[in-house]
Amino acid sequence: MSDAPVPTKDPLAIGLGSLATGVGVGGGCLTLAQIIVELLQHRLAPAALHEAAADPLLAGLPLLGGLIAAIVVGAGFGWHRSRPIDNIWQRGVIAVLSGVGAILVGFLAAPVDRFFGLAGMLVWLAGSLSLGIVGSRWAASGSREQGAGSGS
Repeated sequence: MSDAPVPTKDPLAIGLGSLATGVGVGGGCLTLAQIIVELLQHRLAPAALHEAAADPLLAGLPLLGGLIAAIVVGAGFGWHRSRPIDNIWQRGVIAVLSGVGAILVGFLAAPVDRFFGLAGMLVWLAGSLSLGIVGSRWAASGSREQGAGSGS
């Protein structure tokens, strides 16, 4: 008999960690787009701002790009971090929920912008990215072998 560690996976930790990673990083993308739009609004002269707002496609382009990036990045990170899960259907559900959660986190940043301004948005961005980092570590810990890193 060998004393080799028995590989065990914690599918709950992998799934929830992957979901948190996608939501956090994707929500950070949409929050960053909102920060960029706010900075552009303060930087442009009022005449240039009214001219840019006259064209609805041009005015909404940064936010639309941020929305698409949030969906793609959130789903991509959710899919990538859930690799240790063997069931492709479960990985797909995690990816879709990560994209939807990223949109929700980005939408919740709008009231933060209204009440707390740029400083609040930067704190929200840091919180979103922190959620992504913590979720990634959680997913990675759930996919490790039992006894790995114990030193014995």
